[in-house]
Amino acid sequence: MTQSIANQSPISLGVVPTHLMFAGGVAPTENGDLPRDESGQIKMLSYFRQLIAESPVSVNCAQISQFAGTTDQANTELVDGLKDLGLEVQFVMMVGEGDPMNPADEDTVVQLLVDGLKTAQKYGVTQVASTSLEAWMSGGKPKTGDELKAAIDQLVRLHDRAYQEAGVEGSCIEAWQLEFLRSVEFQTFTDLGKAWDLVKAMNEKAGKPFYKLLVDAAHCGDSSLSVEENQRLIAEIGSAGALGSFHCSAKTTRGCLSTDDGWVGALLSAAAATGALTHVLVEVFHHADPALAPLREAVAGHGVDTTDGRSYDQVVADGLVDTVRRLNNLRQRGVLA
Repeated sequence: MTQSIANQSPISLGVVPTHLMFAGGVAPTENGDLPRDESGQIKMLSYFRQLIAESPVSVNCAQISQFAGTTDQANTELVDGLKDLGLEVQFVMMVGEGDPMNPADEDTVVQLLVDGLKTAQKYGVTQVASTSLEAWMSGGKPKTGDELKAAIDQLVRLHDRAYQEAGVEGSCIEAWQLEFLRSVEFQTFTDLGKAWDLVKAMNEKAGKPFYKLLVDAAHCGDSSLSVEENQRLIAEIGSAGALGSFHCSAKTTRGCLSTDDGWVGALLSAAAATGALTHVLVEVFHHADPALAPLREAVAGHGVDTTDGRSYDQVVADGLVDTVRRLNNLRQRGVLA
């Protein structure tokens, strides 16, 4: 399909292909290969090839999950294939073992991050991201007071160690984006304010705004902070040069953007107004993804089928259309340069 809706903004528009599901979609198999379709193509690659062919919106960026243990052959096939499609490739480094806040797990988590950072350098990836703040769905009480301070100190040390051991300084990697998650998924770093306290400390250690905050509208909407509080924080983060990518994703359902209750529009406008926004990505989760079963059991409203008779590919395509219209109108209104 000829792209019929031009992106008139300076923002790179992309997709996080989580709707393909983790097992059988984006996570490697037991032998380290990536899931493939009936024709033998890597599913993520064939998805983006079809998206580019059929979408009325030009897609510029693919933010893909990067798992330790994936074979070099599979990584090369995927990244080179995405680049051949004209896409910028970003990595979300997946940390599936250990608790980053626990000093006893430091070596385990650092090794996973070093693996991801070195893989990014191998393929010339300039932007990496991670949720390496705490263990997913680990339970427990939120850390406060001295425990919170100790956790921040530990996370600063852990990420700096990974940075040093992977030889990031002077490499192709320009920014490391940190993403907080909603309560239940995380216990302590569950809103933009707490995550910003951490990233400020990380950048103070680094001596520059190398670490950024990835702002996900869904996680912001599911936090205890209001729209206005999130907007104020986004302005502060942008002014400090620490604003990363923006995820257009619907709170709670993580499905069609029509279920976001206004959070995407409000926070995307705030991010655009900073003048620091560069990448906006649509992210949708499959309502029946087996990997997310614990979240569906714990959170009312998560896992609702919001497709309204469409395929998930179409839900994402509709999200891209919605998002490019927002970006174009932000430019028309003078919010985006």
